[in-house]
Amino acid sequence: MSWDWSFLHALLLLSELNAVMVQTAPCQTCRKLTDSFIQGLERTANKNFGGGNTAWEEEKLAKYARSETRLLEIVEAACEKTEFECNRLLEQIEDQVETWWFHRQEEAPDLFEWLCIEQLRLCCPPGHYGPDCKECLSGPGGICGGLGRCEGEGTRLGDGDCVCDPGYSGHLCQTCADGYFREKSSNNSIGACAACYHSCKKCSGPQDYKCLDCKPGWILHDNKCVDVDECGTELARCPTNTYCHNTDGSYDCRGCDQACVGCMGSGPARCKKCARGYRLKGAKCLDVDECSERTIACPGLNEACINEEGSFHCECAEGFIRRDSICVENKPPTDPDKGLFDDMTDDEVQVLQQMFFGVVICALATLAAKGDMVFTAIFIGGVAAMAGYWLTEKGDYMLDGFLKGR
Repeated sequence: MSWDWSFLHALLLLSELNAVMVQTAPCQTCRKLTDSFIQGLERTANKNFGGGNTAWEEEKLAKYARSETRLLEIVEAACEKTEFECNRLLEQIEDQVETWWFHRQEEAPDLFEWLCIEQLRLCCPPGHYGPDCKECLSGPGGICGGLGRCEGEGTRLGDGDCVCDPGYSGHLCQTCADGYFREKSSNNSIGACAACYHSCKKCSGPQDYKCLDCKPGWILHDNKCVDVDECGTELARCPTNTYCHNTDGSYDCRGCDQACVGCMGSGPARCKKCARGYRLKGAKCLDVDECSERTIACPGLNEACINEEGSFHCECAEGFIRRDSICVENKPPTDPDKGLFDDMTDDEVQVLQQMFFGVVICALATLAAKGDMVFTAIFIGGVAAMAGYWLTEKGDYMLDGFLKGR
């Protein structure tokens, strides 16, 4: 028995939690869901179960109109897949939708009113607002005098205050707001509120000479609002290294030129003091060319001085790169697979071969001179081979030249 009570208690808690979750859904989501449902009703109004027997379909059509099949078709198309709030609300209110579909359509044909206002209590009827659906303030012209809207109207939110249209103010939006005046009406009705001249806070007409009071930044003089030059008074407050620029009804603070430390206006001619890297020349703070004025601006070896606005920097000269703060010659990296003689021409290789052969012959001649018969024979053979190789090369060259008519 105790298990049964715990189970019922859990169901009660789950029901209350579900009600709280539903109440947090916005009214516009519920309205969109019901609007989509009504569109589904219209879309499926002339449909039936399908089949080839027309008489049978017409006989069954009345059943299809209130069938679960039609309900499922409408519900499946009620929310787009990407509409998270709509899908979540639909999952939470399946029971209420089925109740309305099967049992309440006749007595409550307005689904929005029955579901969103009465059952879920997410919305209020038109002209009402707040948790208890209180009536909005109304005047002779309707809600908020017809010149504004009721805050929270149609929802369970808001405080019911009137949010007036531009140009109107007051409890029921019946007075002209600052910057507007009441136009005269020819038929004894209340005239509309029209805009004053842009500098007027209160006025008797739209012209600049009909001001009665001025907006901040302006001063009244002969019924005209004249701009106050804050930059010429102590009203302006600008931070360091900026200057005051007057505007209509106000002012703004603009940055000084980079050549200045403090300024009275724009450009290098309005500096109070020149910044580092600049020097006063005439009336302007101009850049100092450190590269031409310093004897050794860049003390490092193979460095070049590059002047820039207010400063300079040192770069490695052409053909050099910086490594460990030192400019070194920019040599191409060596190829580890490259051979010792890969960069030599054929003539250079031939000369190198001849030099090597000459060194060998010289060494053999030295040994032969000591009376060693073996080295003497090798020496004579080497000389003969060299002479034959040389004569052969020369002979081919001379024969080739003769044939070509050289």
